Amino acid sequence: QVQLVESGGGLVQPGGSLRLSCAASGIIISRYTMGWYRQAPGKQREKVADITSGGYTNYADSVKGRFTISRDNAKNTVYLQMNSLKPEDTAVYYCNAQNRVGIYWGQGTQVTVSS
Repeated sequence: QVQLVESGGGLVQPGGSLRLSCAASGIIISRYTMGWYRQAPGKQREKVADITSGGYTNYADSVKGRFTISRDNAKNTVYLQMNSLKPEDTAVYYCNAQNRVGIYWGQGTQVTVSS
């Protein structure tokens, strides 16, 4: 059974930082492209960042220079370091794992950026 469990969300002031974690079980993340997506109220889910099995990273234009995705294969965990947070970053953040074998989603973690 595959599980992706996100943690690290919460309430932060504009300009602040958070680090999200996604702990995977049932898969070996180094064999997947691991990604972070987000969905704000009334909006479609969008990709924030991903990291391929080869270690290449991609970012949405809206988060380039502020967010960093990384992977710890020994811990089977993916991270999203979020700096200089803005109110428009408020959303539920989801972890995603995908390759030719399958696609999996976590349950999401809420990030709220507000003063």
